[in-house]
Amino acid sequence: MTRPRIRVAAYAIRNRAVPEVLVFDHIGMPEAGTQVPAGGVKSGEGLEEAVLREVAEETGLLTATVVRQIAVEDKPHPDTGQPQRTSFFLLKAPADTPDAWVHHVNGDGDDAGLIFGCRFLPLPLKQPLADDQDAWLGRIDPRWTSVTVDGQ
Repeated sequence: MTRPRIRVAAYAIRNRAVPEVLVFDHIGMPEAGTQVPAGGVKSGEGLEEAVLREVAEETGLLTATVVRQIAVEDKPHPDTGQPQRTSFFLLKAPADTPDAWVHHVNGDGDDAGLIFGCRFLPLPLKQPLADDQDAWLGRIDPRWTSVTVDGQ
């Protein structure tokens, strides 16, 4: 059996009049869908270190802090079918974080050179995120449980 790729994903929550979650869209690639910051864990890197790095790489946000781990999901990669294990984390984003911004991804990772439109969406979400990334929001607050397309 193939060992799963170890990944992390971030629910970076900003508390204002209503709680909001940080998401991004690939500019010029709408088929990728709206996502939360997520990615692979590097060799020797801790999960909390990895989730903060992914948030910084994909959104440029350097001021988020880890609150706690929410869930661990074993699910095949949506395109390749390869096994992956993703640890979802709750992060706190400062209330004075901008509402929206454009981030140019630097570095040498798979996302290098991409441009992401970052923004906060009020919770609960009105639309599901790409690849069911919103599946664990209800573990933070049951009122944030996403409504599926078929109403289940």
